[in-house]
Amino acid sequence: MDFSITEEQRQLVETARKFTRERIIPVAQKLDEHGTFPIDICKEGWELGLMNVEIPSEYGGLGLSCLDHVLMMEEINYGCAGIGTTLAGNNLACMPLLLGGSEEQKRHYLGMLTEAPIFAAYACSEPDAGSDVAGMRTTVRKVGDEYVMTGQKRWITNGGYASWYSVFGRIGDPKDRHKGVTCFVVPRDLPGVSVGKKEDKLGQRASNTTDVLFEEVKLTRKNLVGGEGEGFKIAMKTFDRSRPWIAAGATGIMRRALDESRRYALERKAFGQPIAQFQAIQFMLAEMAMKYEATRLLMLKAAWSIGEGRIDAIESSYAKAFGADSAMAVATDAVQIFGGYGYTKEYPVEKLMRDAKLLQIYEGTSQIQRMVIARNLLAQGA
Repeated sequence: MDFSITEEQRQLVETARKFTRERIIPVAQKLDEHGTFPIDICKEGWELGLMNVEIPSEYGGLGLSCLDHVLMMEEINYGCAGIGTTLAGNNLACMPLLLGGSEEQKRHYLGMLTEAPIFAAYACSEPDAGSDVAGMRTTVRKVGDEYVMTGQKRWITNGGYASWYSVFGRIGDPKDRHKGVTCFVVPRDLPGVSVGKKEDKLGQRASNTTDVLFEEVKLTRKNLVGGEGEGFKIAMKTFDRSRPWIAAGATGIMRRALDESRRYALERKAFGQPIAQFQAIQFMLAEMAMKYEATRLLMLKAAWSIGEGRIDAIESSYAKAFGADSAMAVATDAVQIFGGYGYTKEYPVEKLMRDAKLLQIYEGTSQIQRMVIARNLLAQGA
């Protein structure tokens, strides 16, 4: 089994690493402090080819694989997970179109993202329907040959800056649960589309997270992604492909936490010697390294499987669940190694801990991932 990367992948990683070192790390703390959206950073990333990376070349993109994507995303998240989530938000919005969109939709909406440094958003979660996608309350009424959408979406990444949204709503009776869920691509400038409150988050504060409201928004079949009632399937397939990206966020956070902790442990002295000499600290560093390496292997396997067309929900959930939980544990241990200093904003580890927490929540909580894993395991034995 060959674990080496190609020359093209090495160049991509080096580009992302240099961009992170020179442009992201120097401003990450200030962006976090003020909750500032990194629009200038994203524009520079777009110019370097670090946005919309999985859009195929026929629509103006680089057509990179999921494996290429996660290698790049680890580097970005090393510098700031909020910026990593912002870049991933565009790719997430694209995925329903790549899975079920018409050729016209792909050329128009994906082309918008490759022609200019703009944003798009994936709008699925609601105030009362996060992990329970089938429980959404956004309604879509059929009126002749048109559709009328009404509803409220919450926790929408890039919501306040998106030029268009991949939106999921329900056609028909709510009792039908997932059967009526349908996906639409909705331009922001349509009458009735508005942006609600911006969330004041614990972590990943550079990422823009808002409500998006749809009030009697008129749509046509040109906005329909896939067929009526196919939205739930599209949403689940999207998550199968995007969850390795979350694992990439986890590896970036963990590698940064490990680097910062190792450096601090070698410099900080207690009882007349560097704290790195104490077995308690050594064991913590060893555990952090093991969690990072294990997550990275799960991430690479899941991403490779997607590239090979062997897409498996359980592989993506392994990477997402283990990676998210590991990142939270590793970042917390980093704060512990720094002691009182780790609890202050003088050092970056407290931000890593706050940023890591979101990995256990969005795109399916760690508990939901365990449900997916268990159901797949039991189905294999049936």
